[in-house]
Amino acid sequence: MDKPILIKDDIYWIGVNDHQTHLFEAIWPLPQGVCYNAYAIIDEKIALIDTVKGAFTRQYLDKVATLLNGRKPDYLIINHMEPDHSGALSTLLEIYPDISIVGNKKTLEILGNFYGAFVHTMAVDDGAALSLGRQTLRFHLIPMVHWPETMVTYVTGPKVLFSGDAFGGFGALNGGIFDDEVDLDYFENETLRYYSNIVGKYSAMTQKALQKLSGLEIDVIAATHGPIYRKDPAYIVRQYDRWSRYETEPGVVIAYASMYGNTEKMAEAVARSVAEHGVCCVRLHNVSTTHLSYLITDIWRFKAVVLGSCTYNTRLFPLMDQLVRNLDPKMMQTRVVGLFGSYTWSGGAMKELKELAEKGNWNLVEPGIEFKSAPKKGDLELAGELGRKVAERVKGE
Repeated sequence: MDKPILIKDDIYWIGVNDHQTHLFEAIWPLPQGVCYNAYAIIDEKIALIDTVKGAFTRQYLDKVATLLNGRKPDYLIINHMEPDHSGALSTLLEIYPDISIVGNKKTLEILGNFYGAFVHTMAVDDGAALSLGRQTLRFHLIPMVHWPETMVTYVTGPKVLFSGDAFGGFGALNGGIFDDEVDLDYFENETLRYYSNIVGKYSAMTQKALQKLSGLEIDVIAATHGPIYRKDPAYIVRQYDRWSRYETEPGVVIAYASMYGNTEKMAEAVARSVAEHGVCCVRLHNVSTTHLSYLITDIWRFKAVVLGSCTYNTRLFPLMDQLVRNLDPKMMQTRVVGLFGSYTWSGGAMKELKELAEKGNWNLVEPGIEFKSAPKKGDLELAGELGRKVAERVKGE
């Protein structure tokens, strides 16, 4: 992966893999790394599309030099200036001081806040065009997917869409860079984890962006993270459309907090009942051992979620509190939701779960269950009833 890779019609991938960063944005785990995709178009004039994270500047610049073979780039197109895509900018400008930075007004404003003023800039409006010679670039603004300056660049002849962070996902590119060269099942899940945790809050804006771009003929989608879609670019568009509409798959996520195993017993009783009543896709998560990003991903994917928590210092268990406060209220209105909680001398967990459910207008299933200390036979029977009702709702009964 140390050389430029041809995508189509003198358009090249010049990105890098990152196997060093453990937490993306210092929050989200990267067990299989991440890639920072950058691109170049070789024409009468040369355009670079985005750069890479600062720590990988040397690798990126080596690819640029190899590809240009003594020529100098004319433009740097910045679709999204977040530092994992603009980190090589300052060094790039030291080597190529005459390059013109192309971005929309908001891009150039934020860019200045991060890196200071630049000599050569070109502000482009929504729908503006830039000719490189044989190729023509068109720029389309898609604000808040997921930063306010986000735009995409469309190459009209070869019908390539450089989409910024839209349609991107976690995971390094291990040899293959195209959708027909990689394990697409793995990347689908990592793309959903990326979408649900980073972009999902802006689903309404994602829908607007999809509608805006729907008139383009697209043969290739090249995002700044994840694989390049050349075999079936419509596949990732369909996925984004589903996810941003809060559409679900039949299944139940049971997320629980348990200090000494008692609340866990109730969670397992609910899970068993769900399975007994015909829902085979059950995800059982302990919030103390499963990272928040995976919890949110599964809740985004499946139709039902059951939340159970012990009481901690008269309040909701801290990691359960973190989860529920990071759930999108709009998404939860489309989900089937069940609740249960435990306490020993003072209630708190179930009370707070109910308050959050009422505030968020969640689609609740009764019974809500609260038990004292350890679950008794009657409590476990109620857990079975909750599991049955959740399963019936998932199946549409």
